[in-house]
Amino acid sequence: MKKLSVRFTRRPGDSPPVGVLAEDRGRIYFEYAPEFLSAGQSLSPLRLPFEGALFQHAALDFGPLPGLFDDSLPDGWGLLLMDRHFRSLDKNPAEISPLERLSWLGTRTMGALTYHPPLERDGVDDSVFDLHELALRSQEVLAGDAVELLPQLLRAGGSPGGARPKVLVGVKGDRLLSGEDDLPEGFQHWIVKFAAKEDAVDAGPLEYAYALMARAAGIDMPPVRLFETSQGGRFFGVKRFDREDNRRLHVHTFGNLIESNFRVPSADYADLLKVASVLTGNHQDVLRALRRMVFNVSARNRDDHVKNFAFILNDASGDWTLSPAYDLMHAPGPGGEHSMTLAGEGKNPGLAHIFRLAGQAGASRSQAAAVIDEVRAAVDGWKGFAEQAGVSKARSREIEASFPRLSRPA
Repeated sequence: MKKLSVRFTRRPGDSPPVGVLAEDRGRIYFEYAPEFLSAGQSLSPLRLPFEGALFQHAALDFGPLPGLFDDSLPDGWGLLLMDRHFRSLDKNPAEISPLERLSWLGTRTMGALTYHPPLERDGVDDSVFDLHELALRSQEVLAGDAVELLPQLLRAGGSPGGARPKVLVGVKGDRLLSGEDDLPEGFQHWIVKFAAKEDAVDAGPLEYAYALMARAAGIDMPPVRLFETSQGGRFFGVKRFDREDNRRLHVHTFGNLIESNFRVPSADYADLLKVASVLTGNHQDVLRALRRMVFNVSARNRDDHVKNFAFILNDASGDWTLSPAYDLMHAPGPGGEHSMTLAGEGKNPGLAHIFRLAGQAGASRSQAAAVIDEVRAAVDGWKGFAEQAGVSKARSREIEASFPRLSRPA
């Protein structure tokens, strides 16, 4: 039987045990540590029983791990790098267990959960951190042309979720270093994204323009910027909301809270609004989720799957809040539909669906109308945000033409 200790790492030197993960004949088990149970703070209150009994993960249609721990694993890009690394060690990635992947991540995880003992990794020189070089190497990896995986790319890019290539960086002015570990004083934790194979050349400016537009729409956004290189690269960067300096915060994606596979669209915004209400107990968080729904419809972001929403735990008070928004981008969605439906409609959701969901979530018609007006006013200013970010005029016009024309509420 393979075992792995799970810890709740708040900051260096403050890492109490959460419990033990075990694997036996392909089955995953978890047991909370008695001292963590006595603290009275569930880390995944909707699917993982907060009790002393041994828990067997049975929702195999969701995935091999309970949603709480699956959130520690990266998605497409990070898994690609991880698999390349295991292949370099003559290991078949298909035979690598989930616990071995968590152990490989060890303390270099997103959020507050860490896994012990971590697998040893080779040291990497942080004295030179070249975004342009990392971007080029990421394209080689995507194309399958990279003969050797750049150690800095593996280290800085192996943890974050999402399909697009990205790296974790420490930022202090114009100085950059690898950001997987704790950072020296004065540095802040950021994520910098590179273009995927299907992305336009101005993918960085495009996501930056969307972030500006979302903030104007009243959506809670982390600090964002474009990182520019001397070779002309312009890469979108966003400050991490799972870190406050070197203080780690527990973040749980909506999809993994309810154990809904984000690769198989099956959820509705009604589910998100209900979870926001039940988990946070705060009507303002429900309205924030409603605002993001309206924005995604208005700005044609149909890559609105269940892992693109998350909640943050305040471990001092025990309160949950909706996280700042992330991964806002013009996207056609699977089959041209929203990844999450609105009152059952994915292809052409409109005001009727928005008002219906708002009412079910306890928002008044006037509250929903105000949200729609404010979001619509920001989206109407798309050209200005695109110009400010440096999106090409042709691309800007193409995107604007795709926006659905929601009429203003009466």
